[in-house]
Amino acid sequence: MRAGLRRLIVAFVLSIAFPVHAEITVAAAASTQPALEEIAAMFEKNGGGRVRLVFGASANLARQIMQGAPFDIFLAADEQSVIEVHKSGHAADEGTLYSAGRLVLFVPKGSPIKADSQLADLARAVDDGRLRKLAIANPEHAPYGSAAVAALKHAGLWEKVQKKLVMGENISQAAQYAANGAAQAGLIALSLAMQPNFRRAGSYAVLPDAWHPPLRQRMVLLERGGDQARRFYTYLQQPAARTIFEKHGFLSGD
Repeated sequence: MRAGLRRLIVAFVLSIAFPVHAEITVAAAASTQPALEEIAAMFEKNGGGRVRLVFGASANLARQIMQGAPFDIFLAADEQSVIEVHKSGHAADEGTLYSAGRLVLFVPKGSPIKADSQLADLARAVDDGRLRKLAIANPEHAPYGSAAVAALKHAGLWEKVQKKLVMGENISQAAQYAANGAAQAGLIALSLAMQPNFRRAGSYAVLPDAWHPPLRQRMVLLERGGDQARRFYTYLQQPAARTIFEKHGFLSGD
């Protein structure tokens, strides 16, 4: 009896002296994966606790949150997804801007199409038959997909390419379609095109920001997020985290 009591007391004391950090579960837009994995690793290394990252299309993640998915923080690739989550009562406020994304034309090695920021060769490739498939993210779920549609309309190509589109469920899947040759080109996130595996797989050109609505990206602490999640949410807004976002191709959200 006494031995058992002593063990309970020791366990209680140790739990106070060395608290176990609760796991933080983060839902994040697929475009943030390279940056967010680096930030989460830095947070954990500095004793901040374990962060579990779940990536997907912003609209799909927002829908899951509104249906009760157990996430603590939500980082979207747009603003509207976070605003909708707030309106549904799953966040106390509309969060804060954390970055702005950029859209690029990516072409894999061996593609007959050249990467240029004005989509001039893409336009010629549509007419002369070199373009068979163009990868974009599904605009119904992914902000980068909506941006791709806007850019194609600006370039006067939307009507011509609709039957040639191969759509990824999110921007990461669309990027993979472009990188592995399933499409001759793709409109994807700069943050993905900058990664070493994509640099080895092809080349890219950044499209003018004026060709599509701004990819202003908002994040929010969700209603179930506790103190540990709040610490990571604050950490994401610090200069060190901002520097990592910028290193991965994001613009400042200010």
